[in-house]
Amino acid sequence: MQLDTSAHPVAHDKRPFYRHLYFQVIIAITAGALLGHFYPQTGEALKPLGDGFIKLVKMIIAPVIFLTLVTGLAGMGSLRGVGSVVGKAFAYFLTFSTLALIVGLIVANVVRPGAGMNIDPASLDASAVAGYAEKAHDTSLIGFVMGIIPDTLVSAFVEGNILQVLFVAILFGIGLIMVGEKGKPVLNILESASFAIFRVVDILMKAAPIGAFGAFAFTIGKYGIASIMNLAMLVGTFYLTSALFVIVILGTVCVLNGFSIFRLISYLKAEILLVLGTSSSESALPSLMEKMEKAGCARPVVGLVVPTGYSFNLDGTNIYMTLAALFIAQATNTDLTLSQQILLLAVAMLSSKGAAGVTGAGFITLAATLSVVPTVPVAGMALILGVDRFMSECRSITNFIGNAVATVVVSRWHGAFDRDQFEAALGGRADGGYASPVTGLAVHPAGLQLGESSAD
Repeated sequence: MQLDTSAHPVAHDKRPFYRHLYFQVIIAITAGALLGHFYPQTGEALKPLGDGFIKLVKMIIAPVIFLTLVTGLAGMGSLRGVGSVVGKAFAYFLTFSTLALIVGLIVANVVRPGAGMNIDPASLDASAVAGYAEKAHDTSLIGFVMGIIPDTLVSAFVEGNILQVLFVAILFGIGLIMVGEKGKPVLNILESASFAIFRVVDILMKAAPIGAFGAFAFTIGKYGIASIMNLAMLVGTFYLTSALFVIVILGTVCVLNGFSIFRLISYLKAEILLVLGTSSSESALPSLMEKMEKAGCARPVVGLVVPTGYSFNLDGTNIYMTLAALFIAQATNTDLTLSQQILLLAVAMLSSKGAAGVTGAGFITLAATLSVVPTVPVAGMALILGVDRFMSECRSITNFIGNAVATVVVSRWHGAFDRDQFEAALGGRADGGYASPVTGLAVHPAGLQLGESSAD
């Protein structure tokens, strides 16, 4: 399906640097950090700015996923193509989630960030993490699977559950495929609605600097930069491990698929800074889907890979889980055999899926993992509670980059990748569609249909 772009010519982006979203977010984060440091009470009071922006974005996530996925699937015209994309996506997710867990395990054993702390588990305040442990207990794998099915067709949109919206969208898209020509009028309406929805995304993203300012001022004001010093070894090890995973492992995947991880990161710099400021990868989900389509990834692949990746492709969370679990074990002088560490890794793989979509999922997943492997005291989580907020930014950014890479790779594997459009987008050239007032690049709400791309 091709769009008529003649009515919407796109010129090269000649806006001054201060009008770019990434520059505005940098300024906002810097100002928020300074305010939170010098006026901590004022910084804490600005929490509603960050919370309000995240609520605005979450408000639009459900319709973005639904419209993107339904129109993409219906445009495929074949159920076989749907199954192929899903199979390739989950093969990718399983492989790299496992790699992330293994990397965290290896680094924790080599660096041993908790060694020498000699903490007595009996001296820890278990009540500080009781709430997280309770949520982890309620979030079983069976409960997670049952939770994918909404109570009604519309309740998924009311509650904003990503996986429920994904489930409904896939069913609806398959239904449109099966009815054939009779579904074309509905498909045309949904494609037109996509234009309006992506315009709304652009409007909401104008508030991103305000949200990042409030969220970062709150974080620094409440926890203070000095609070990370006592556990600097753990925080530093986690950030370094995540950076190595992105640059070395994901970077190698990118090279093997014909592009550079650094160019992709540069292309998504505004979204990455937004994730840094808000500590939430969901805040950039609609923009990520929009940009992946503009970068030549087919709409059906974007619609399937990005939302499911937010629940099943959590590289940063997986690194955090094994690293934090072994840190607690080392800090409390709890010796773990190799078989116990492998069991920990296997449980972490399952529990990371069980806690998907839950607020504070990283910490809750850790509680779920430790509750199943009782050798490591759950109360030890109190050791890292104070710095968890500072690690959540890195978790979210790593998850975000991992899902961006997954989208490009799966699109390429499926032959649904436009190399020329990808190079144009990452090179800063917009070809077709309307110009986004936020990103300055072309918006292609109708996306790229399977079979129309020039794979490689």
